[in-house]
Amino acid sequence: MTVEVVTLGCRLNLAESEAIRAVLADGPPTVVVNSCAVTAEAVRQSRRTVRRLRREHPDARLLVTGCAATIEPDAFAAMSEVDGVVPNDAKSDPAAWRGEPAALPAALDPATPDSAPLRASAHHTRAFVPVQNGCDHACTFCIIPQGRGASRSLPVADVVRQVERHLALGVNEVVLTGVDVTSWGADLPGEPRLGDLVAELLAACPTLPRLRLSSLDGIEIDDLLFELITGEARVMPHVHLSLQSGSDMILKRMKRRHSRAQAIALVERLQSARPGIAIGADLIAGFPTEDAGMHADNVSIVAACNIVHGHVFPYSPRPGTPAARMPQVAPPLVRERAAEVRAAVAANRERWLASRVGVAAQVLAERDGTGHAPDFAPYRLPEGTLPGSLVTLKPTRIVEGMLA
Repeated sequence: MTVEVVTLGCRLNLAESEAIRAVLADGPPTVVVNSCAVTAEAVRQSRRTVRRLRREHPDARLLVTGCAATIEPDAFAAMSEVDGVVPNDAKSDPAAWRGEPAALPAALDPATPDSAPLRASAHHTRAFVPVQNGCDHACTFCIIPQGRGASRSLPVADVVRQVERHLALGVNEVVLTGVDVTSWGADLPGEPRLGDLVAELLAACPTLPRLRLSSLDGIEIDDLLFELITGEARVMPHVHLSLQSGSDMILKRMKRRHSRAQAIALVERLQSARPGIAIGADLIAGFPTEDAGMHADNVSIVAACNIVHGHVFPYSPRPGTPAARMPQVAPPLVRERAAEVRAAVAANRERWLASRVGVAAQVLAERDGTGHAPDFAPYRLPEGTLPGSLVTLKPTRIVEGMLA
């Protein structure tokens, strides 16, 4: 073991971990925990991961980075297992990883994307390209702006350059990711929108087979982006929405900017314009003040939006956020409600997978013998399938939640 990077949290962290591996590749044995702070439970999981990795690698350097380490640097630095803390804004600075004063701007910040070496597909068969960082919104449950700062965007030319480098390494799918991807462009000259970026990227990279978008804020999907999602074959028919709740009252208390009706209307438009598009969503169960009726709205949004890829989070109070000061739902009830939302997603997903049996699809092969279709349906691959390849499969059954 020369370098082990354990990633917690979002796809942006995953993309950044790849560059961290590259920065540390020629150094001494090192373990890095790329932490998450999206909930109090995420911070606890980050600490548990630090302790586990120290037990497994007693002689390696153990460093912590990511949002939890950025928001609570003193707490992580005080852990006996930790040899050093690297904040988000120094993640890709080689000097920071050597324990020296920061000498460079952060290479993983959209401002300077190319100072870290690229090893696009060393661990994954698709490339995650960060195009945006930070967030300008103030959702009452979220502390991530404190760990990531204000929203900032990677210019089009830099995005194209990164994608071209991945394509040269044989990558068949690129995922555009960030903290709040749909806010891309607001800080750039002329205030372009995400649709502009996607259009220019597709035009500049005609050999890119598959482009996938990370979690989107539906209220920020511009007209051009909608047209590309629904009408461009190389943009995958898979939209993951940052819904968070199906209750209008809870959405207001979260300070989200969309209503239940707007979310449902968006999904109806998407599915009407591109039949077969798969919908994913983030949902929080047991948010403070949530009563039985609000929870019922949260459960029913799964069917109303035909959610087949669900990330369901039981709410846990994050110190320093407004929601942590609101009247809390009892933890056992939070867990019960999360289980009910997950069950609704699972039932919808099971019906959806059953509808895919007998339908041919082009699947991107992963390294673990599985793969994903354009709509992100999971597949179990035939033995000997080359990782990273695109293969056409016609599933005949469902095995352990996967098409085969």
